[in-house]
Amino acid sequence: RVQLVESGGGSVQAEGSLRLSCAASGYTSSTNCMGWFRLAPGKEREGVARIYTQLGSTVYADSVKGRFTISQDNAKNTVYLQMNSLKPEDTAMYYCAANSSPRCSWNSLSLGDWGPGTQVTVSS
Repeated sequence: RVQLVESGGGSVQAEGSLRLSCAASGYTSSTNCMGWFRLAPGKEREGVARIYTQLGSTVYADSVKGRFTISQDNAKNTVYLQMNSLKPEDTAMYYCAANSSPRCSWNSLSLGDWGPGTQVTVSS
């Protein structure tokens, strides 16, 4: 299993920016896919961004395209989520996830290892 710890959450005004970090430890050599989900009160869980770590290819939710960027630092076993032009509707608990499945999809990622989450609050 992989242990994940998120950091970088906080409170920001609309149009502001935050960068989330997800540090992975443990059996990271088998990790093929990492990404971010978010969960807000009264809303369904949403896959925000994911990265296929072997190739660096990325996928984003339509709601964050053009505003969020996922990246990785393999030397540090860390994935980042740069969030720009934040909106109040981005307010949620953000969770990092990782899996070793050869298929990097929202479903496979959701079945992998998760971190405890970090809160992001955007005020108008």
